[in-house]
Amino acid sequence: MTNPSRYAAIDPHSGEELRSFPTLSSKELGAALERSEHAFRSWRRTSFAERGAVLRSAAAILRSGTADHARLIAEEMGKPVASGRPEVEKCAWASDFYAEEAEAMLADEVTATDARSSYVAYRPLGPLFAIMPWNYPYWQVFRFAAPALMAGNTVLLKHAPNVPGCALRLEQLFREAGLPEGCFQSVFLTNAQAGAAIRNRRVRGVTLTGSVRAGKAVAKQAGAYIKKTVLELGGSDPYLILEDADVEHAAAQCVRSRLSNSGQSCIAAKRLIVVEPLRKAFTEAVVERMRRTRVGNPLDEATEVGPLAREDLRAALHVQVASSVARGARCLLGGEVPEGPGWYYPTTVLDEVRRGMPAYREELFGPVASILAVRDRAAAIRVANDTSFGLGAAVFTADVQEGERIAREELNAGCCFVNALVRSDPRLPFGGIMDSGYGRELGRHGILEFVNTKMVQVA
Repeated sequence: MTNPSRYAAIDPHSGEELRSFPTLSSKELGAALERSEHAFRSWRRTSFAERGAVLRSAAAILRSGTADHARLIAEEMGKPVASGRPEVEKCAWASDFYAEEAEAMLADEVTATDARSSYVAYRPLGPLFAIMPWNYPYWQVFRFAAPALMAGNTVLLKHAPNVPGCALRLEQLFREAGLPEGCFQSVFLTNAQAGAAIRNRRVRGVTLTGSVRAGKAVAKQAGAYIKKTVLELGGSDPYLILEDADVEHAAAQCVRSRLSNSGQSCIAAKRLIVVEPLRKAFTEAVVERMRRTRVGNPLDEATEVGPLAREDLRAALHVQVASSVARGARCLLGGEVPEGPGWYYPTTVLDEVRRGMPAYREELFGPVASILAVRDRAAAIRVANDTSFGLGAAVFTADVQEGERIAREELNAGCCFVNALVRSDPRLPFGGIMDSGYGRELGRHGILEFVNTKMVQVA
């Protein structure tokens, strides 16, 4: 987490400041917490039909203003508008999904015992504190907020400091959708104030999507006050290309994943692990596809890769690339910081990536593909699991049954795919293990994270 004294949106394309807002005073934070608790007392007693009506209205508002939302996202964090529109649509999809399914997901579960009646009831916890990142400024919020609100909780959002316009627009959107005052609030806080919010007795749960460092800090603070947490942290997702894989399909999926959100995605393909027989053909296919990708102004409809979200992020990425090259990696494409305005970084391919290099052990958050050649599938599995992360993984092979076995039994990750790129879906649980965090978002597992699983027995 950055620690701002103000929230400022700076256009990644031009470097110009667009808007800024001061962080709240301690008194203002206290008032926001009080509003959230007050709103919870009534919101928790609304019906699923009432909550669903709000979520469906939010979905309709998202769809009717898709272009405007995508433009705001592009202006504040550089996502090409052609990618921003699907992000907005996915938020609408999640809202409609939970509006439809939440009641069944949280229905009482009856168990036969020697008592007259025994069952499990799922009840909301209370105000939840969400710390969300800039890379998917709408989706990260909705994938938590939609199930949390449908379960009867209220939400306080501490969004990333570089997307304040998105944070305020989301609060306004829920208000327009009919959500009562205090049920969803965007609060601009310093890290110290975020800690105070976590410690506050009114907050009953905390969720964070962000770095490992931020996750450890939040887990420590929340744990000290016995607060439920869900953490979705970084990833260094391995994509295994086995000797019988379709090279063109695998390369297309790997490049598409690696360049998703200009490479700024926790579940992007970070390490492309290819068995030696396919190394040459696969590497050539990846380089050619990366080379053809259009990098440019995120407001241009033809742009596929925009600038990185912040200047410091580009600088950190380049250090990782340069350090990997200095330790023996071969740069086949890109790898140089371009001149001119904006925080652009070229599509880059590193070959001969080995243990001890940043491109092997660290998460590269940008349009940089790391190719790791191995002698066989056993080595591919071993290298895939040689990481502290465990978010997503994919395996490409003509033997679908074997691919499924590897995905199910061999790969240490929370989300595993066969012959496809890693992606999230409102219908399925999403999350990781090890340094990628714990807990799940989305699906039924996601809505159950922030409820009281209450056993009731009648003698």
